[in-house]
Amino acid sequence: MTTSAKLRLRNGGALAALILVAGLAAPAFAQEASVTLDDVIVTAQKRSENIQEVPVSVAAVSGEKLDALFAAGEDVLALSSRVPGLYIESSNGRAAPRFYIRGLGNADFDLAASQPVSVIVDDVVMENVVLKSTPIFDVEQVEVLRGPQGTLFGRNTTAGIVKFDSVKPSQAFKANATATYGTHNSATFEAGVGGALIPDKVAVRASVLYQHRDDYIDNTFTHVKDAMGGYDEKAARLQVLLTPDEDTSILLNAHTRSLDGTAAIFRANILTKGSNKINGNFDRDSVFYNGGANNPQTYDGTGLSMKIDHDFGGAKLTSISAYETTHGSSRGDIDGGVAGVGPGFIPFDSDTRDGLDDLDQLTQEIRLASDTDGPFSWQVGGYYFHSDFLVTTDAGFNKATLNHKNTAWAAFGQAAYQITPKLKVTGGLRYTDDDKSMTVVASTAPKVSVSDGKVSWDLSAFYGVTDDFSVYARAARGFRGPTIQGRDIVFFSPASVAQSETIQSYEVGFKSELLDRRIRFNGAAFTYEEKNPQFSAIGGAGNNTLLINADKGQAYGVEFDGEFKVTQNLLLTAGYSYNHTKIKDKDLAVAVCAQCSVIDPLNASGQALVNGNPFPNAPKYVLNFTARYSYPIGDGELFAYTDWFKQGYTNLFLYESREFNSRGSFEGGLKLGYAKQDGAYEVAVFARNLTNEVNLRGGIDFNNNTGFVNEPRIVGVSISAKR
Repeated sequence: MTTSAKLRLRNGGALAALILVAGLAAPAFAQEASVTLDDVIVTAQKRSENIQEVPVSVAAVSGEKLDALFAAGEDVLALSSRVPGLYIESSNGRAAPRFYIRGLGNADFDLAASQPVSVIVDDVVMENVVLKSTPIFDVEQVEVLRGPQGTLFGRNTTAGIVKFDSVKPSQAFKANATATYGTHNSATFEAGVGGALIPDKVAVRASVLYQHRDDYIDNTFTHVKDAMGGYDEKAARLQVLLTPDEDTSILLNAHTRSLDGTAAIFRANILTKGSNKINGNFDRDSVFYNGGANNPQTYDGTGLSMKIDHDFGGAKLTSISAYETTHGSSRGDIDGGVAGVGPGFIPFDSDTRDGLDDLDQLTQEIRLASDTDGPFSWQVGGYYFHSDFLVTTDAGFNKATLNHKNTAWAAFGQAAYQITPKLKVTGGLRYTDDDKSMTVVASTAPKVSVSDGKVSWDLSAFYGVTDDFSVYARAARGFRGPTIQGRDIVFFSPASVAQSETIQSYEVGFKSELLDRRIRFNGAAFTYEEKNPQFSAIGGAGNNTLLINADKGQAYGVEFDGEFKVTQNLLLTAGYSYNHTKIKDKDLAVAVCAQCSVIDPLNASGQALVNGNPFPNAPKYVLNFTARYSYPIGDGELFAYTDWFKQGYTNLFLYESREFNSRGSFEGGLKLGYAKQDGAYEVAVFARNLTNEVNLRGGIDFNNNTGFVNEPRIVGVSISAKR
């Protein structure tokens, strides 16, 4: 193990020790017996279970942390590095985020790209990258499941799952609303209201979201002020819960989304050759564009789902039927400047539009699950998936429309047995058949087809050492289906194909609650090996987007999640993850950047040999921290809430260079306010990106050292109420 690896692991151990010592060194607090942490219930195994009893490394985010992260109108990228092991980035603005867990993800920016992290919203998989950008509003909880989840959730979950669960209809009347206003006229309004229409028979919940930011970035080439940077995001959801009898429930969910704003802002030569530091070419409030039409982005989508549960007594049947559709496009000045003018040396202009049309996704899941009253429990089921959509890329000099189709089906089962009062063993098996095809519309080019069938499985043992401390071990195997990438057809190159990747993962962990449940401290150590990992060789002087398979990929690491209820008025949380990832393929070579300093050895063709490099966008470590302190005043309280993260070395591409990486990025937020103790209302001031950090989030490397960065500092006020 390298010195750096040992240092990171020591840092993780130091964090663990700090949380433990803090708890053990606070005997004076033990007298406050009523001060305990609330239970956290998750559905990591498609059942409602206490997070402390699940043999999976899972983190849950809800309540004030979610409210604070999205106060300034951010999209799902706000969750990046806020959970140990989770990283999210995008070169497609708010429309197509890319997720990474335990260092494993996919940097491909194509609208047909697959990812090894599955996003699930209200029990429905969002497979396409645009669907993964579904707005986050009126959410009860976000769960991050780390490691392969192939048995219960299927293919393309080799890294894990990010799962969003909306607030559901209830018989009791419930309503909440939040409004915020801040810098650049950033405004949000989120509300949900619901209750019984017919007591014990029909309940509803309606939710809405509106987010706005003014354009604030000047285009100094066209001399247009406030040309870009803003957005309008609107979303709504209606849920109807029918309970015709005590054994049956039917949940109907209809939702819609409309986005009109600015795509990613690319900035030419903000990296100086030989350095990854942002240089003087960067100005957050201006760009120098002669193309891209100010980088517009529009997307609209709707979805419908129906979940039926029927309890037969001893077993429950669940059916989930869903349909999603969306369309839209993004356009950008990809080179980030003006060829021959600047900033810096730009050899040629690049103006590209990518659009997604007529996406139709249909999914059907049906499963039968036993109750959990006895020592033996089980669930079996089947799954069907079909999607059909068009992707159009217009590079100005050439244009192509590709029709992508994907059909998959699966059968699965899982069983658990409580061998002794302390020991529980769980195992599962799934078979998936996955077929994809791509055709070029209005062309005689041959159809490209790929297919594969694989078995996924998991086996775990969970042992309760004491009532408050448990250990577990888990082995899991999963796979990501084969993928077709046709974007290079626009640039007069053939489509590329990546064969299925498989992952074998092992982890051991512990779950603990200490100091009379004032402290919740969970941790895991893991290692995994991928065979035929799918990577995207993006950029290089030829501006390629090429799918490739490496021979192997290997990784190991740790992650910790901690909460500490110090007193009734002070809550601390902390998390840490360390990932060591490595590409294992002595012959794998990729194209390199046009103007940067590559540190990998090169082959005779000038391509970089990437054997031993870390995976792209795999942070070496993530450290996050939150603190909330309140001071009682009458029937209310003054409070302060702050949240921070720090992110270790993150390489952006398959090859390593001195420019395209980030080190030590950090960001924080602060919220100060007054709240009624019963939660009836709250008024506060807030700041996101409090210190106005400029963090490199990604790069475009084919004709200059272009980069894109994080969101600006937003300072504002918020008002919320609930009943």
